[in-house]
Amino acid sequence: MNKECKKMKKLFAIALSCLLIAGMFAGCGNTAAEETTAAAETTAAAETTAAAETTAAAETEAVETEAAEAAAFTTIEVGKLIMSTNAAFPPFEMVADDGSFEGYDVEVAEAIAKKLGLELEVDDMEFDAALLAVQEGKSDIVMAGVSVTEDRLMVMNFTDTYFSSSQRVIVKEGSDVDKDNLEGLTIGVQRATTGHIFASDSYGDENVTPYDNGASAVQALLNGQVDCVVIDANPAQEFVNGNAGLVLLDGSVADDNYAIGVNKDNTALLDAINQALKDLNEDGTIPAIYDKYFGE
Repeated sequence: MNKECKKMKKLFAIALSCLLIAGMFAGCGNTAAEETTAAAETTAAAETTAAAETTAAAETEAVETEAAEAAAFTTIEVGKLIMSTNAAFPPFEMVADDGSFEGYDVEVAEAIAKKLGLELEVDDMEFDAALLAVQEGKSDIVMAGVSVTEDRLMVMNFTDTYFSSSQRVIVKEGSDVDKDNLEGLTIGVQRATTGHIFASDSYGDENVTPYDNGASAVQALLNGQVDCVVIDANPAQEFVNGNAGLVLLDGSVADDNYAIGVNKDNTALLDAINQALKDLNEDGTIPAIYDKYFGE
């Protein structure tokens, strides 16, 4: 073999080696890129999983917290919210034709019970008995257009105000009664109500005739047994609308606010109802009930 041939073979071998080495480096480069991509995908998957686990944990914690809060209060009967009332106080509470209970207070109480995961049970009785029932632990709440007074605050707790009202005077048509001076008149009232308290404090017990409910007081006025009736504004309007020959004097004689009465020892239930009232106002539930009974 001549020198020229040997030289050519040597050059060929060198070229072949270079090609092999280049191929090896190319293969290494591809492997490194693949490994980098795989590592990035693994990291992203891990971060996604971690985020999902964090969200799930937060949701679980929120549910557990809500359940714990719901379990913090107690009611007389498990699963029920017992409401004592006097269902002769339209449009707040009254008896429907089918014997069921209806009215603004009833629907608000139903919404509260649902919010707390409870079933509402309405217990109808005289007004003063309804107040006493919650004090004695026979009912969970009292709702009957109950106004907050200093005396009542001594024996029960009250929620935040859910309705503002006033005391009005009902008279017969043609009467010369002046709402600003009921001195010497016989005043009909519903027993143990704010109207009863106002009339007794202002004009003396001797001039006040209490009745078990507003309807009885109004009937006494129609019969000529009393000169006027002092009662909450909305029921007053309902009684005037439903009885020919009666009128409602302009203006109020006293202002008051309605709240839900709760037993002194059940502060957890009080807090839960206050939160429910807040939520139901914010989500539009209570405003919708208000519009249904009183218009916008």
